Amino acid sequence: MGEAPALRRVVIIDDHGIFRAGLKAEMAGRVEVVGEGHDVETAIAVVRREHPEVVLLDVHLPGGTGGGGAEVVRACRDLPEVKFLAISVSDQAADVVSVIRAGARGYVTKTISTADLGDAVQAVATGDAVFSPRLAGFVLDAFGTGAVGDVRDEELDRLSAREVEVMRLIARGYTYREIAGELFISIKTVETHVSKVLRKLQLSSRHELTRWAEQRRIV
Repeated sequence: MGEAPALRRVVIIDDHGIFRAGLKAEMAGRVEVVGEGHDVETAIAVVRREHPEVVLLDVHLPGGTGGGGAEVVRACRDLPEVKFLAISVSDQAADVVSVIRAGARGYVTKTISTADLGDAVQAVATGDAVFSPRLAGFVLDAFGTGAVGDVRDEELDRLSAREVEVMRLIARGYTYREIAGELFISIKTVETHVSKVLRKLQLSSRHELTRWAEQRRIV
């Protein structure tokens, strides 16, 4: 039998104390809760102090400049080791897209089961994106078609020079083998670059990546 996954260091941010307490009890033995916050200010402070692996973040929070959970994510962008997983009662497209645009790695609703939430925390901690099924479509629509505003320049800035090269060739229809030959790298390295590009841009496929590049006129 394999070893059980390591307990991830988690901070819980929610303006309802009873929810934080219930979530902490439910997740006992699955994660190590190292801090809590109830508004934008306390959230930012505890995340910067504890440097957790994952922050379970409510979308609607009091305080700050009114940006809620998205404001917390933006304020902690200089902590790349910290991953944010939004957990909210809201399943509205605007809420989902705003927090993902800010940099969160996933979004689930509070109807999620304890087991599924535990799995989501593990996935986000390792860099994967996690969404409740209905919500994934909002993200694909927003980042794939531009239906919820233009993609920001800072997203392109996340890519290295080589990742931009690979992204352009993918958008032009090159196969992995053709890209490998063009850039004098292995096919495995191409696959790694493509995976990183999709993750950084929060896209899900070559098709979505091609549309993203075309919209930016960088093909």
